[in-house]
Amino acid sequence: MRIADHARWDRGFPVKYLLVQEDDDGVEQLWGRCAGVEGLFVDPVPPPREVLTLRGCRPDGLLSDALAEPDVWLRSLGDVCLEVWDDQTPVQWWTLTDAVVVAHQPQPDDPARYDVVLGAGVRNEESFFELPAAPRFELFAGTTAAAASAGRCSAVDGLSKARVDPAPVPMELIGCEPAEPLLVGTQRPRRWTRGWANLLVLDRHGAVMASHAVGLAVTGARPSVLGDGLEDIVLTDGGADRPSPAVRPIWEEWYQGPPAEPNMWAPYDSQGRSAWLDLTTRAWRLPAPQPDRSGGSHHLDGRFVTDVPGLHCAIAEALLGPGRYFGREWNAFKDCLGGGFGVAPPFTLTWHDSEVARRALANVVEDPEDGLSYFEEIVRLFERCGVTVVLQ
Repeated sequence: MRIADHARWDRGFPVKYLLVQEDDDGVEQLWGRCAGVEGLFVDPVPPPREVLTLRGCRPDGLLSDALAEPDVWLRSLGDVCLEVWDDQTPVQWWTLTDAVVVAHQPQPDDPARYDVVLGAGVRNEESFFELPAAPRFELFAGTTAAAASAGRCSAVDGLSKARVDPAPVPMELIGCEPAEPLLVGTQRPRRWTRGWANLLVLDRHGAVMASHAVGLAVTGARPSVLGDGLEDIVLTDGGADRPSPAVRPIWEEWYQGPPAEPNMWAPYDSQGRSAWLDLTTRAWRLPAPQPDRSGGSHHLDGRFVTDVPGLHCAIAEALLGPGRYFGREWNAFKDCLGGGFGVAPPFTLTWHDSEVARRALANVVEDPEDGLSYFEEIVRLFERCGVTVVLQ
């Protein structure tokens, strides 16, 4: 399916969205095109608050700081990643959202260990195996690859229990011109489900700027407020991982077309910069990449590298240009250095104003065992992959 064939229509307003689904042969079929969507920007529904008890906890980092302040009424830890390990590897990942230390006490037989009562929302991210016979529990302050250690525990009371998933949040397609299969679904919505499709978000030039998976179950449909034979269609499940309303300005900027100037991401905070990186990864319908370029010199503008998302924005711009993708966290960045993303070592990278990132990321530790900061880890990875890094 060619996007250009469907990105225009003879109406007084533009096509802004295409709904497409792959058939059994992997061929994309158009299900509809729309003038607008309500419900694309939605903050995730927070999980219900629960009480967990960390048993035999040896605190570190942020948790250690929290327990060392007895006069603080409630100490928020933010989002906490909880990894469940067997003898060698993590086998389960949990997110404790907006975790708060409610109470704690030292264990009588070992004052260095604590039983810590937390209030938090609990979300199971991924589980490969059942709970090991003798698990250990690792805590990290934050949920990114750069999260710092917050301690380890011997048990977590209240973690492993059945939980009900929150109800899906609907999405409404405004001014939709449905193709045949979607049209059938709008005529008998209560009995009709057809899996999932991709909602392609178009910029003002008709190019894809983002893609989002949505459910095709139709709750209802009616003649559109925009008239002219169009429909307004309510999808029962608008999908997970929708962008937050707070990042609308970034999407509005990208709607004008891919960024043409460097450092357009710099004015935003970490959430905005992460949203910027999302758009570099989601605009996946770019022309096929040319063979990787090696050799030569690249220059990284380090003036605005004050957080991890900003670091990856700056690296991608230095190597490929504005709005391009070259990893959004350590593991993805390592994959990109392996080739297939437009640039491959060896080459020389001159990092201007590198001291800005060195200071800003000094306390962001990727691997607590080696103790290197995120900045140092990135430089070391560059050099191990054959990149000559010149820090200025």
